[in-house]
Amino acid sequence: MPHETSYPPLNVPKQVADGVWIVDAPPLRAGGMPLPVRMTVIRLSGGELLLHSPVAYTAGLQRALETIGRIGHLVAPSVGHWLFLRDWQSACPGSVTWAVPGLRDRGQVRRAGVRIDAELGDEPPSIWAGEIDQVLVVGPVFKEVCLFHRPSRTLLLTDLVINLEADRLPLLARPLARLLGIVAPDGKAPLYLRLLLRTKRHEVALAARRLVEFDPERVIFAHGRWFRRDAAEQLRDSLAWLLGPSGGAGRARVSAFGDRTPAPARVSTLFAGVALICVIGALAYARRRSR
Repeated sequence: MPHETSYPPLNVPKQVADGVWIVDAPPLRAGGMPLPVRMTVIRLSGGELLLHSPVAYTAGLQRALETIGRIGHLVAPSVGHWLFLRDWQSACPGSVTWAVPGLRDRGQVRRAGVRIDAELGDEPPSIWAGEIDQVLVVGPVFKEVCLFHRPSRTLLLTDLVINLEADRLPLLARPLARLLGIVAPDGKAPLYLRLLLRTKRHEVALAARRLVEFDPERVIFAHGRWFRRDAAEQLRDSLAWLLGPSGGAGRARVSAFGDRTPAPARVSTLFAGVALICVIGALAYARRRSR
């Protein structure tokens, strides 16, 4: 079945809360693995739509969205979620494009002709300051701005949680997904991202604590089964590799695979390095198999 990794119906807005819609799209391939992709749409109090992590543009999707409101804002919330901005910018020339800091300086982005109008940080811009709170998560070569829609208590993430359903993945992709730690119901940030973020663990843990303190009713992210219910508890579990079992920053050492077994610093670092090499090898192998 084509696109069985994703969540049909595809390329149509599906309302999940008052003022909040999701759009599931056909999967992309990452390291040989089909990855479901999702956009979230928020209607601001003034009636304009905010497209969070836009999926591939289609004229039909644009028409469907414009029955909800005018498309006023395009948001690239992380360093990897900007690929479809150019087409949406062409189709919606009056929209404003927002992105994480530094995205406009990337060579790929410049070569693609993507326009970045403004950057997003920890403080929301005035246009949605009364409706949406923001948390910026920063690590080496990684940045993600997380949005919390206050009226619906909906938290929007991209890659900080990936929660793929194993039975929706091809058989050969399942071992890699489990190695990366991104399989439901225990999905989290993929192993390589956890290793990167742990190099700035104190700052990232503070950001993660802010996300948990929002006490969201639902958590929507770009890849996999999002948290429809018991969202705050599921979010705590997904971020336990940062916050420890009780949700407190820095209370427990966490291994590269997300367990909570105490380990001496040198052993933990060595283990993390070996794990990263294994992941890189697994990704290279999967890429060769997919050709």
